[in-house]
Amino acid sequence: MSGAITAEFRKLFTTRLWWGMAIGVFIAGAGLAGLFAAIAGRDFGGGEGGGPPRLDPLQTATNVYVSGLSIAYLMTLAIGVMAIGAEYRHKTITSTFLATPRRVRVMVAKVVSLLGSGAFYGLVFVVGSVGVGATVLSVRSLPAFPETGPIVRTLALSLLVLGLWALIGLGAGILIPNQVAALLVAVGVAWIVEPIAGVVLNNWSWGADIARFFPSQATGAIVQSVSGTPGADPLSWWGGALVLIGYAAVLAGVGSALTVRRDVT
Repeated sequence: MSGAITAEFRKLFTTRLWWGMAIGVFIAGAGLAGLFAAIAGRDFGGGEGGGPPRLDPLQTATNVYVSGLSIAYLMTLAIGVMAIGAEYRHKTITSTFLATPRRVRVMVAKVVSLLGSGAFYGLVFVVGSVGVGATVLSVRSLPAFPETGPIVRTLALSLLVLGLWALIGLGAGILIPNQVAALLVAVGVAWIVEPIAGVVLNNWSWGADIARFFPSQATGAIVQSVSGTPGADPLSWWGGALVLIGYAAVLAGVGSALTVRRDVT
């Protein structure tokens, strides 16, 4: 099993994909954290005039540090799709299964490697978001770490979030064998379709209760981000984690089961 896991890590970290994605994740974290920190606490007519409500220092710092997470998890989603999609596209899936005839081991190795890769990109994201976000907040004389414990927990959960989105991508990549189509569908649904559906459903009380179980809103609940979007109360952080784990388990589990039984050439 250790050999299969090592092989999966090598498939990622011996190509240019890993550092290209690392740069993208770092820029997403650092750039948006810097932007949100620069506008944090400014008066845009909120609170009394119907705009976004003012946040307390902890909410402000948390929002700053996780502001780029919605872009970062799209990147790990894409990594998950390519972890299996590239094998089908370049016909290396046959040699992979010949090297490790027990396909279950191959799929377990992919799951473990994607969780580890998600944690790695999570660390890259945290370095960028906290480094830039905390600097800008400090320059503006705003508290960068008003409460250390909750912020550290949120940042740690960000690592879990990125790993789970990679597993969701793995499931999508198996269910849609064409790599390009899988990338377009997975990213399109996660980035455009699902958020728009969430906004539409939040306009009705019954819809808001459904929308909070969507992957993006479960992600927001995990890291305790505050969006000010009207609707049902968000899930607790552990509730959001269970929902996102459920999505990852179902998609990766169903996809792995199909791969174990699917003929390859």
